[in-house]
Amino acid sequence: MKAAVLEKAGTPLVIETLSISRPGPHEVLIRTHACGLCHSDLHFIEGSYPHPMPCVGGHEAAGVVEEVGSEVRTVKKGDHVVTCLSAFCGHCEFCVTGRMALCLGADTRRGPGQPPRLTRSSDGALVNQMLNLSAFAEMMLIHEHACVAINRDMPLDRAAVIGCAVTTGAGTIFNACKVTPGETVAVIGCGGVGLATINAARIAGAGRIIAADPIAEKRELAMKLGATDVVDAMAPDAAQQILDLTKGGVDYAIEAVGRPASASLAVASLRRGGTATILGMMPLAERVSLSAIDLLSGKKLQGAIMGMNRFPVDLPRLVDFYMRGLLDLDTIIAERIPLSEINAGFDKMKAGHSARSVIVFDQ
Repeated sequence: MKAAVLEKAGTPLVIETLSISRPGPHEVLIRTHACGLCHSDLHFIEGSYPHPMPCVGGHEAAGVVEEVGSEVRTVKKGDHVVTCLSAFCGHCEFCVTGRMALCLGADTRRGPGQPPRLTRSSDGALVNQMLNLSAFAEMMLIHEHACVAINRDMPLDRAAVIGCAVTTGAGTIFNACKVTPGETVAVIGCGGVGLATINAARIAGAGRIIAADPIAEKRELAMKLGATDVVDAMAPDAAQQILDLTKGGVDYAIEAVGRPASASLAVASLRRGGTATILGMMPLAERVSLSAIDLLSGKKLQGAIMGMNRFPVDLPRLVDFYMRGLLDLDTIIAERIPLSEINAGFDKMKAGHSARSVIVFDQ
């Protein structure tokens, strides 16, 4: 199969021919139909976050099941599926207390002594699997708890972006923040995750949804997806504008960029008792904090990895939202590209002027 391989951080991805193993007892072999380019992938490509090399990235994908292992019970051959990087074991403390997104997924990977899932066709050398998925490839071999079957009428290019951007953004609104109708929301950063967050806030019935981004094109997309107001995130008075628009601040401020300044803006935009949620992948040494006066005002700060999703339940519901016309995935997708253009897609991401690029594989 063809796959985009990262040989070394800071270098372009290389399209190579790899071999993929047969499914083990709890594994699923999937023919990849589409995979979104996520900013998280770029962090690994640029070396901001470490990962064993060489590896195949990609984690926001959808495809069709080709083969299943002997013990697989959740999907079957021919199912259309969406993958999710927060693979869960199903029996740890996090799983049994309903916090599946926090599961470390140790039982969902092949252990020492087992053959690797991915190898080079030329010499059989190991190629590392990233985030339990490696979706920048024509095929994926994953644990059954890293995918979920969806409605076969759902277009797979749209379904792919549900696997990360939409699950993270919508999950933050529905699961981590539990936004109720009439509450106010500010979203800092209008990339794929931010736009999905805005869309979900509209579905939840938020009374006012303020989108903050320095790029005018993204602010326009935010308005199309449900923002009631927009603010230039780089304006020196951005926080004050949000406070003025809401007469004191928002109930929930959601940082979806991964910049310390964006996190500070989220905290500064809160009303008394409000909650700031940090979604973006910041440099590992960075800290985000509340001041003493923030704490005395009842403000809260939280993370929400992958939107604190319960993806076997959440993803089919999000598909249903799209099929019913509630969830706007078409606006989030800026372009569809072949695997051969993956590096150009990441260059566009770094320029920051468009939403999601989605790789569509030839079938």
